[in-house]
Amino acid sequence: MPRPRKSLIDLSATPYYHCISRCVRRAFLCGQDTITGKSYEHRRKWVEDRLLFLARVFAIDVCAYAVMSNHTHVVLHVNTRHAESWTETEVLRRWHKLHKGLPCCHNFIDNRLRQSLSEAEQQTVKSCIAIYRSRLQCISWFMRLLNEPIARQANQEDECTGRFWEGRFKSQALLDESALAACMAYVDLNPVRAGIASSIKTSSHTSLRLRMANDPLQGKVLPLMQFFEHTKPSVRTTLPFAFEEYLALVEQSLPQQPSIASGARRFAEVNLLDRLGVSTELWCAWLTAIETHFGTAVSRTIAFRRLTTGELRRTG
Repeated sequence: MPRPRKSLIDLSATPYYHCISRCVRRAFLCGQDTITGKSYEHRRKWVEDRLLFLARVFAIDVCAYAVMSNHTHVVLHVNTRHAESWTETEVLRRWHKLHKGLPCCHNFIDNRLRQSLSEAEQQTVKSCIAIYRSRLQCISWFMRLLNEPIARQANQEDECTGRFWEGRFKSQALLDESALAACMAYVDLNPVRAGIASSIKTSSHTSLRLRMANDPLQGKVLPLMQFFEHTKPSVRTTLPFAFEEYLALVEQSLPQQPSIASGARRFAEVNLLDRLGVSTELWCAWLTAIETHFGTAVSRTIAFRRLTTGELRRTG
């Protein structure tokens, strides 16, 4: 029996989660259907645009993402402190970008109309604000508002009805920095590993491609969680490593790179692994196994234990 979502997402343990949504039909979410010859490639942009829009509205940061042929990967960070800093008006404005909202809530935003609200209406608004603030930092609501519009668009385009996604999205708690780095690299390398792209530079509709195409020094702020060297410490929360060291690690982890004997030499200049306390052997075994060999939680300790017991095998 599936476990309740509230038992899988525990913010006291970690604010970082890896979420996967899979298409339930044979027809592709994106890509080229080899049977009918029909292309669904344009749907990748649907997903990417919706994801980046939600990142601007929710108190949930997108660390990494990849839009695949029949599923999507997102690595999310719940920023509770950011949500609690919003004013009541800010909460309502954000929620109204997603839903129409009650008339009394719209009147509350307008200072001229706020005074005309009755006491009962004001209490209703206060209750709504508390609910909306909670929802805007909830991964389940984030994924719901990501997947439902895509399903409706796809059904309309396919001229059919019924379920488009599997019943629930899968989530994995990333319990430490090394798990976060490994999962982000796993997601960013997904199209290359699947043969959809030949390199990370040609891997479209991924977070890494978007980051590489937009220099943060140019002043453009992407709707993605920033690396710590690109923002002031007081501005929200940042990823716990630098972009340059993460990019170097991802490039050295490309599937085409030789493995086994040359593994230590490949990663000799990647300082991030040393700082995370992850050996080359563990990284190579761990990187491709996050989705298949781990359940609802991922950490360095769990990965090391599975490597020593033979559950993880180095694949290069």
